[in-house]
Amino acid sequence: MASIGYSLSCEEHRPNDLIKYAKMAEEAGFEFALISDHFHPWTDKQGQSPFAWSVLGGIAQVTDKLILGTGVTCPIVRYHPTIIAQAAATIADMMPGRFFLGLGTGENLNEHILGQHWPEPKIRLDMLQEAVEIIRKLWEGGYKSHYGKYFKVENARIYTLPEQLPPIMIAASGTHSAQVAASIGDGFIGVGPSGDPIDAFNKNGGADKPKYGQLTVCWAESTEEAVKTAYEWWPNGALKGDLNQELPLPLHFEQASSMVTEQDVAKSITCSSNPDDHLAAIQQMLDAGYTHVYVHQVGPNQDGFIRFYQQHVLPRLQ
Repeated sequence: MASIGYSLSCEEHRPNDLIKYAKMAEEAGFEFALISDHFHPWTDKQGQSPFAWSVLGGIAQVTDKLILGTGVTCPIVRYHPTIIAQAAATIADMMPGRFFLGLGTGENLNEHILGQHWPEPKIRLDMLQEAVEIIRKLWEGGYKSHYGKYFKVENARIYTLPEQLPPIMIAASGTHSAQVAASIGDGFIGVGPSGDPIDAFNKNGGADKPKYGQLTVCWAESTEEAVKTAYEWWPNGALKGDLNQELPLPLHFEQASSMVTEQDVAKSITCSSNPDDHLAAIQQMLDAGYTHVYVHQVGPNQDGFIRFYQQHVLPRLQ
């Protein structure tokens, strides 16, 4: 049976709404959820960006079964890895056996805010490896120090450790980063149905590890309405190349997205009111090698989407 999850989009929703949607998703039969961890939304139209770790604490109080992860946190610039080690340990203690830490190399959009240099991709990947080393070391308990190439830690101890440490899933979009993910992570996180990173992950020791893939969709009462909604709220989904990692401001994403058409968005996002189209998109993700697929519904109509999946999609996947 496919494991299907729900995407909590901090870029589009206020914190209390995200908590409500997580509870609704659990009740509808979604097995897990991932929450984005941004400082800015992609565009001003999306309009929100609450602190994901506060929202996680709220979700922990209203859910009982839902497995929850960050999708994803960047522990190398805006956050120091010691802070993420403590934050993740706290949430894992609040949600025994139900939390995992998703990590990645981040985007300039969120990480430039402290005025620090935005490193090139190779350096970011090196920093991520060191950050994971620090996090795992701190989770061993006791006082720890670390004097590395990018980070320093002096006599730090995390006192509140969960009985069950959370697994660390690593996001990757290319073959080299996927190889690194296999060596430092307990699982893989990707976007879209490209199989090349998954193949690289599997060939480098990740074959038996979980692989989470985000599928972006837009459900509405009609396919035409779904396309218009996706174009209004998530035109950045059709952007190509490295823009997502390099552009620094939502304004820049809006400018880049002005060159995107509704047809471009419809090609990159499953826009449909037909459950068969959603099932086909999920199957494409599974065929690419993902073991877990989490669905991101674009736009404000989360209630209708959750009911739609509860009634017409999830039962056909069981």
